[in-house]
Amino acid sequence: MSSYDTNLDKNKANHIPLTPLTFLERAKDVYPNYEAIVYEDRKYTWIEVYQRAVKFASALSKIGISKGDTVSFLAFNTPEIFEAHYSVPMTGGVLNTINVRLDANTIAYILDHSEAKVLVVDRQLHVEVKKALKKINKKIIVIDINDKHADQSKLEKIGDLEYEDFLNTGDENYDWKMPEDEWQAISLSYTSGTTGNPKGVVYHHRGAYLMSTGSSVAWNMPNRLNFLTIVPMFHCNGWCYPWTIPMLNGRTVCLRNIDVKKIFELIDKYNVTHFGGAPIILNMITGAPEADRKKLKNKVYVLTAGAPPPSIIFKKMKDLGFEVMHVYGLTETYGHVTQCSWNDEWNSFDEDKQNEIKARQGVRYPNTEGVTVMDPETMKEVPQDGKTIGEIMIRGNIVMKGYFKDKAATDKAMAGGWFHTGDLAVMHPDGYIKIQDRSKDIIISGGENISSIEIENTLAKHPSVSIAAVVAKPDEKWGEVPCAFIEMIQDKPTTEKELIDFCKETLAGFKVPKQVIFCELPKTSTGKIQKFELRKQF
Repeated sequence: MSSYDTNLDKNKANHIPLTPLTFLERAKDVYPNYEAIVYEDRKYTWIEVYQRAVKFASALSKIGISKGDTVSFLAFNTPEIFEAHYSVPMTGGVLNTINVRLDANTIAYILDHSEAKVLVVDRQLHVEVKKALKKINKKIIVIDINDKHADQSKLEKIGDLEYEDFLNTGDENYDWKMPEDEWQAISLSYTSGTTGNPKGVVYHHRGAYLMSTGSSVAWNMPNRLNFLTIVPMFHCNGWCYPWTIPMLNGRTVCLRNIDVKKIFELIDKYNVTHFGGAPIILNMITGAPEADRKKLKNKVYVLTAGAPPPSIIFKKMKDLGFEVMHVYGLTETYGHVTQCSWNDEWNSFDEDKQNEIKARQGVRYPNTEGVTVMDPETMKEVPQDGKTIGEIMIRGNIVMKGYFKDKAATDKAMAGGWFHTGDLAVMHPDGYIKIQDRSKDIIISGGENISSIEIENTLAKHPSVSIAAVVAKPDEKWGEVPCAFIEMIQDKPTTEKELIDFCKETLAGFKVPKQVIFCELPKTSTGKIQKFELRKQF
């Protein structure tokens, strides 16, 4: 044993588990009276955000929430879901944020599979949530968010408790809990994956901490920035920015609903400096009518991720005063883990070439130890020739703990010591990655993942459908939308409208096919559908 390993042990003075909870605690201590969150006519300072989070954590503790318990949130981008990123883990519990666009069946599955003990939900979502609650055979404590800025005609009581009343049952002096180990779970996010039922992705405190610090470095984020929350905080925990911004004493400006006119108004009113969004958001901004636009007072920095953006979007955004950086990641990696980091020598290239480079997925983030492209069979790196296709592989502290209650899927995803993304790409000679295809057949529409198998399983239930195959169809607005190819049962005719209406009965609106094509499906000798042949039609 080396002398460096003798009498130099870890102790409470020199080793503390990494957790983003300390970011809020520091912001409260150092910048107590600085404005932290703005939402319409509601404004909170850091001391107020901290006190509200502590009180909500205390209230949760009083009803029995403790280490390892799941607390689910179905909420828009409002202060409540921001606070949840601190209040829930302060109890030792795990925050499960759920996509507000999901249908009742999927919501019910997540609440059941996650073992949720509490559901905090915006009243505007009452239709699907009430149906979901009837489908599960356990009692969940339901707490309503009654937002006066929601569409009041759509609000209806869901639970017996209301957020603010419940929060005020808590104690400001509650002795909240640091994680005992940084490997302890902090959040649970469900991703569509390649099966009908979504898989639960488990994050730990260490990964959330390192993603937050890595993002601030990768994006050159300054102190006191103004951050507009366009990315839903239910999606990869808002790319972990609810944890990043307090570290920088930034101000979070909440946007409840996507409205391009409102986006310009908030940028102007609060001198917004940074936001993230899927390519569809960039399309909305560049396509906004002149009457909805406001001239930017300062350069606004934008991250975009999801479906690979067309290169022309970078030029259009630049012309309006936005500086866009393309990033890439997955729910399984806490959000983005690669960036198209700019090199000065590219400044001499013509604009078309520059925009082509900007559309690449790029190179690894700080605090991401490894990103490469490999042959998934041999686990050897592909040549950096911009032509040879392999699978993007990732390793580091920002890879999930694993899939909740699914060892087989976890082992498969982590085989060979790398996380297998399922995304097919090439590596250019400079090491920059460019996605070519998605081996999982996931459709990315407006930044949201859609399982083609889930749609296929729904279509297969129709009495006229023999075989269904669903692939992504390019779409100017959404990036991609689902398109269904159908082989019908003989003597049982149906129509495109009938099948679309059939899907609408059980699927969330964004999952419903936007087009149905009737044909004989191309198959291999073993009967496997050749989806790549279907994609060629687009």
